[in-house]
Amino acid sequence: MSETFKGKSTSRRAFLRGAAAAGAGALGAGAAKAATPDPLITETQPWARGFGDGVDVTPYGLPIRFEDDVVRRNVDWLTADTISSINFTPIHALEGTITPQGCAFERHHSGAIELAKEDYRLMINGLVETPLVFTYADLERFPRENHVYFCECAANTGMEWAGAQLNGAQFTHGMIHNMEYTGVSLRTILAEAGVKPEGKWVYVEGADASSNGRSIPMEKALDDVLVAFKANGEALRKEHGYPVRLVVPGWEGNMWVKWLRRIEVTDAAVQSREETSKYTDTLEDGTSRKWTWEMDAKSVVTSPSPQAPITHGQGPLVISGLAWSGRGAITRVDVSKDGGKTWETARLAKPGEKMALTRFYLDTTWDGKEMLLQSRAMDETGYVQPTKTQLREVRGLNSIYHNNCIQTWWVKPNGEAENVEVS
Repeated sequence: MSETFKGKSTSRRAFLRGAAAAGAGALGAGAAKAATPDPLITETQPWARGFGDGVDVTPYGLPIRFEDDVVRRNVDWLTADTISSINFTPIHALEGTITPQGCAFERHHSGAIELAKEDYRLMINGLVETPLVFTYADLERFPRENHVYFCECAANTGMEWAGAQLNGAQFTHGMIHNMEYTGVSLRTILAEAGVKPEGKWVYVEGADASSNGRSIPMEKALDDVLVAFKANGEALRKEHGYPVRLVVPGWEGNMWVKWLRRIEVTDAAVQSREETSKYTDTLEDGTSRKWTWEMDAKSVVTSPSPQAPITHGQGPLVISGLAWSGRGAITRVDVSKDGGKTWETARLAKPGEKMALTRFYLDTTWDGKEMLLQSRAMDETGYVQPTKTQLREVRGLNSIYHNNCIQTWWVKPNGEAENVEVS
C-alpha cells in the first residue's frame, strides 16, 4: 500500500522502516550511528530475568503506572467548591470511542453520594393508574437493553464563547463520555404503572441533596430513555449515579439524572430551577431560550492537540479526533490544516452510530510547518457543524451552553499545539 507525500508516491512502511533505522542512533546521525546495536534488543532486560506479578496482586485491574497521567482533571477556578463542580475526560489520551468508567467525566451539584443497592428505591407516581415503588432487585427482573451512547454536559466548550480560553482538548471538550449502558427502557417502567391519557411529561429527580429535577416530554420518555444500572459491563461508579441513573440519548447531560429516585408523570413541564434559571441559552438581547435539549453535531481533533503534541518530527502523521451528534449518526468529518481554507474528508473508523461518538482519522504527512487544525462534523440530518462566527450571529456572546463551534489548534513547527481562535 502506498500513499502520496509531497507529490511523490512512497511507501509509508518504507518511510517508517527508514525512520526506525535512523532511530537506532541519535536523531539525525549518520549511517555509522544507525548501525549501532540497540541494547533494548541485543541485551536481556530486567523484566525478562525474573517473575512478574501473580494473578492475585490486583483483584480489580488498574492501569499500569506508566499511564498514570491519563486521569480526569478539574479547573480550580471554575467553581467555588469541588462539591458542585466538574472534571474532564482525558479525551486527548484515549483511543477508539468507548470511555473507561474511571476516566469518564463527573458533574455534581451536591457531591457524589453513597447509596447501597439494598437501600435503593424508585418511585413512579403522578398521573398513573397504579403508583409503584421498585427496588434494585425489581429492576433486574425486567427485560434489559444494551446501547452505546455519549453523554455531554451542556456546558462543554462553554468557556470558549468569548475566545480561546483553555489549552487542551481535555478542558475544552472533555465534558463528555461514551459508554455502553445496560438497563430497562423507561417505556417498560411506565407501562407497568399505566400512564393516564393526560400524562404528557415526566419529571425525574435524584436521591442526592440537589435532586437535580428535570422535565422530559412524554414522546422522548417513551422513545429511547433508559433506566440504567450498568456501564461498560460493570456496575455504575458512584460518581456516575450508582446504583441507578437515567440515560437520555442525545440530550444534554443535566437530564441524565443520577441516583434516580422518582419519576412523576405530569400534564406539563414542572419548570424547575435546572430548566429555567439554569440550562437555558441567553441570547444577545438578554432573553433566554429553553428546551434546547438536543446536542448538535460537534467534533474536535484530539491529536495533535495541546496535550498531545507531535513528538516524532516530520513524516507520516495520523490526525485523530472524535465527532458526535444528538440528532443522529455522524456521516462525515472534514479536517482542515489551514484554518478552514481547504478541507479534506477524514476516514471514519467505522460507520457512525446514533447518539454515540465516532472516531475519525486523517492519514497524512507533516512537513514541519505550522498548521491550523480544525475538524467539521456532519450528521445524518444534513446538519453541518458551524464556525464560531456563524454561531455568534445567532446566539451572541452571552451563552454558556450548547457551544458546538469548530475548534482550532495552532500546531507550531516544533510540534507543540495551542488553542487559538479562527472564527
